[in-house]
Amino acid sequence: MKHLILLIVIASFVSIIYGFTLPEGETLLADKFIGAGTVGLFLVAMPLFLFTYSKGKKMKDYMLTDENIRKMRGEDIEKPENQ
Repeated sequence: MKHLILLIVIASFVSIIYGFTLPEGETLLADKFIGAGTVGLFLVAMPLFLFTYSKGKKMKDYMLTDENIRKMRGEDIEKPENQ
């Protein structure tokens, strides 16, 4: 999966660069290459990357909750006792 994502990213960048290097008479074609590269990056490669590399991670660890802010400050965290 890592190689597929890398291939999509490289192809998207090549498409965007090619779109910018086309001569001025072919603006419609250039816009299509730039748009396809942008779609490839943001609607294909980024979701694949996020899905692949976030498997098994706890999203709570990456959120700014009150508990995590206290951990960053170095304060002791008191857990309520079950009665």
